[in-house]
Amino acid sequence: MVKICCIGAGYVGGPTMAVIAYKCPSVEVVVVDISKPRINAWNSEQLPIYEPGLEDVVKKCRGKNLFFSAEIEKHVAKADIIFVSVNTPTKTQGLGAGKAADLTYWETAARLIADVSKSAKIVVEKSTVPVKTAEAIEKILTHNSKGISFQILSNPEFLAGGTAINDLFNPDRVLIGGRETPDGMKAVKALKDIYAHWVPEERIICTNLWSAELSKLAANAFLAQRISSVNAMSALCEATGADVSEVSNAVGKDTRIGPKFLNSSVGFGGSCFQKDILNLVYICECNGLPQVANYWKQVIKVNDYQKTRFVNRVVSSMFNTIANKKIAILGFSFKKDTGDTRETPAIDVCRGLLRDEAQLSIYDPQVPERQIRDDLSMRKLDWEHPGHASSVSFSAPEQISVVTDAYQATEGAHAICILTEWDEFRFLDFQRIYDSMPNPAYIFDGRNIVDVEKLRKIGFIVYSIGKPLDPWLVDMPAVV
Repeated sequence: MVKICCIGAGYVGGPTMAVIAYKCPSVEVVVVDISKPRINAWNSEQLPIYEPGLEDVVKKCRGKNLFFSAEIEKHVAKADIIFVSVNTPTKTQGLGAGKAADLTYWETAARLIADVSKSAKIVVEKSTVPVKTAEAIEKILTHNSKGISFQILSNPEFLAGGTAINDLFNPDRVLIGGRETPDGMKAVKALKDIYAHWVPEERIICTNLWSAELSKLAANAFLAQRISSVNAMSALCEATGADVSEVSNAVGKDTRIGPKFLNSSVGFGGSCFQKDILNLVYICECNGLPQVANYWKQVIKVNDYQKTRFVNRVVSSMFNTIANKKIAILGFSFKKDTGDTRETPAIDVCRGLLRDEAQLSIYDPQVPERQIRDDLSMRKLDWEHPGHASSVSFSAPEQISVVTDAYQATEGAHAICILTEWDEFRFLDFQRIYDSMPNPAYIFDGRNIVDVEKLRKIGFIVYSIGKPLDPWLVDMPAVV
């Protein structure tokens, strides 16, 4: 029996290993993590992360050929293939602060693998890493190998929050990068054979190590670029009376462009887009390509601008003051069908409203109160000015309440901000909500999910990103 060990039981490691175990019943899969509470959660009825379909897959395999353990050294030593799926956050200090990836956890994992291994291993990069990371990992393993052979592969994940299980069951492609040597190609084949249990061979792409590492950064940069492009157009649509949905539909009909990732919103979020683009910027700068670095910087700048523009629209529309006004926040995760809040635009929007002394009532069906409060109180690094973190704390309980349903959040609110496109928000009883709010009652739709005309007939003043402005908003102070 082939033995697989995955170091890291997070949003990538947990679901990926669960699907491998499900699709490969003859393979033993163990997921290890230094966090005992996280491992305990994986072994419980309440998994530590939410993804549609994940619970069913885990329960079918757990205890059979899928195991979760905090005994890292024991299972790493026994494994034939070791996936490393640890966090690679943006550095907050030192060389490359604000842009470069922090590979501390990766280096620790590599040294542990070298220390406990007594047989040859295939080590697989599953985390998103900078180009040439494999070279650094090879040095650590080689210089501490004690004569044991290690092969490094790059197998980046291409999962989307909310659809991760379906993405794993039916991937567009599986990418495996390895050394173009006999041993390297043998390792590539070993990993390819695992995926071949359910992925058609034509969808398994084999490249050299550096192409695989860069492809992940490039894919996320291209996707984020499309979102920033349509969001830039949304600002122009509002200024001219055009409708961004109509513009996006027309543009997306071009087969050279396509319709995906052309929905305007309050901004992109998630664990990868900003982090990976900043990493790409740093790599470009280190390789003497400042013009290329500046190009990708603009993708993030437009994303930041979109969030700031949304906050300014809220404040200016409400007579230029929201101090002590109750504002309902519907949705906190970065997209629907996930509890993931990493880099969610809701954090910056809420912080912007709190700076103007608003009272926030926040509801999200999958994000617990503790996570919301932690996210809003966390110091935020300014990526344009490394070393400068936000010094303002927004954890004051008197300004924030986290509630358990949308009607509680909106009762008595002066305005509603929709920040996540959860399906339930499309079907709320807006007449009931309107009747509970003081007038004028505002809705600021950051995801373009509501029926604008229907809400205006009820009596709401509605702002929907990239749509022709409500007549009641036109004469408001300009957004800067």
